[in-house]
Amino acid sequence: MLAEEIIIRPIVTEKSSTELQDGKYTFEVNKKATKVDIAKAVEKIFEVKVLKVNTITVRGKEKRVGVHTGRTSDWKKAIVSIDTNPEQKNYLTKGGKEVKGKKYKDSIDEFTS
Repeated sequence: MLAEEIIIRPIVTEKSSTELQDGKYTFEVNKKATKVDIAKAVEKIFEVKVLKVNTITVRGKEKRVGVHTGRTSDWKKAIVSIDTNPEQKNYLTKGGKEVKGKKYKDSIDEFTS
């Protein structure tokens, strides 16, 4: 699965807006995606360091139209915790040369706009 197929949309509610201060972002994700898939997709799309992923399968609601009853579709929600204080890592290669690691962002700018 591609990263764009895993992350469907961000979920903006009052609760998810208060969790932004703690570095927790909420997304609707593909039902077949695993926690590892979600973490890799968020890191690829938004260039942040993911620390933890919590997933919830939300059951569809009972809906009624006249006499007929039915259910809305089930969907999956992921709460992604990111590193809000990323540091640039330095490491040594085989030849002993020091190389600087990748610098990550400290927030997801696209989420709020």
